Amino acid sequence: MEIEEEALSLIRKHHDGVYQNELWKDLNIDSRKCSRMISRMMKEGKITREPAVTNGSRTYLIKATTPDEKSYELMLAAGMFSPCTGCRLACHPEHCEALTEWILRLVKEKQNQT
Repeated sequence: MEIEEEALSLIRKHHDGVYQNELWKDLNIDSRKCSRMISRMMKEGKITREPAVTNGSRTYLIKATTPDEKSYELMLAAGMFSPCTGCRLACHPEHCEALTEWILRLVKEKQNQT
């Protein structure tokens, strides 16, 4: 396995990311080679890198990107899809029965949690 593929595989195994100063040690390569490899993978969009501190040392947290991952976060509230998602009805939100019922369910869930 090529070292870059091995690195990417290792990074993907750690969903929370892996520190760059640990990565080059795990791969048994020098830090300079690791930095160049990281830069190349970042340019290719395979990974992201953010500054971090571990054991008092400044380093980077490396995370794998997930290509074509769709985020439905904006369509959710309390883990439930908004009834407006994909709705084809031409109505106003203040007069929409489906939206009103959905909001009431959210309020009821919130009250049950407290």
